[in-house]
Amino acid sequence: MKPDKSAALAAQPARSSLRVHGTIARDIGRAIVSGRLRPGQVLEGELEASARLQVSRTAYREALRILSAKGLIQSRPRTGTRVSDTADWHLLDVDMLGWLFADTPPPTVLHALFELRTIVEPAAAALAATRRRDVHLEQMQRSLGEMRRHTLHRPEGREADMAFHSALLSASGNPFLISLTTGVAAAVDALTHFKLRLAKVTRDPVPDHARVYDAIVARDAERSSEAMRRLIHHAVLDLPVGQRPKPAERPRAM
Repeated sequence: MKPDKSAALAAQPARSSLRVHGTIARDIGRAIVSGRLRPGQVLEGELEASARLQVSRTAYREALRILSAKGLIQSRPRTGTRVSDTADWHLLDVDMLGWLFADTPPPTVLHALFELRTIVEPAAAALAATRRRDVHLEQMQRSLGEMRRHTLHRPEGREADMAFHSALLSASGNPFLISLTTGVAAAVDALTHFKLRLAKVTRDPVPDHARVYDAIVARDAERSSEAMRRLIHHAVLDLPVGQRPKPAERPRAM
């Protein structure tokens, strides 16, 4: 049976439109998170922007919907569409992290991400040690095997790394921690990509993950938490010295 060319052609505009509005959202999103478009700045009107970009108004409008859902912009009657304050940004969104790391992020961003991981993951590991089920251990063990086989230099290895951290959060049994799974896994992946972009990572991270796994298997909450803390510390040390995160400066006392 011959393929239906008319059906294929009919499907093309939808795929094309998806690519267009996704590209527009990406470009504006990168401009916002990089500071080229600053909070409070008014974006072009729909007519002007779609004409300049040579895209349909529908595609541009859909791009703005994507950015609005991520907390990057706000549209209000008569005042137009403005860049939101940074406090409104959904920073753990997968796309947002990709945009933040498209260029070299400032040290404060790196510090904040590692700080988040240091707060969340050791606590999740301690809970996982007392609440984990066989399915979680199987997922973590499988992830370790894939990491050993592929290393973090291959996509399969990085996927396994994310799967390990996701299984650990799931094993915590805390629904609020579990709700952070996508964001934490995306942060792990973004940081790994960033490290690999700067220089080849020669240290094998699998033993650090294996120590976390072994402590969780042993139901040792304190050891699980400490092993995860060491894993994150070693991840910081994998960065070149000049790129290691530094905390934001404290405001001076009045």
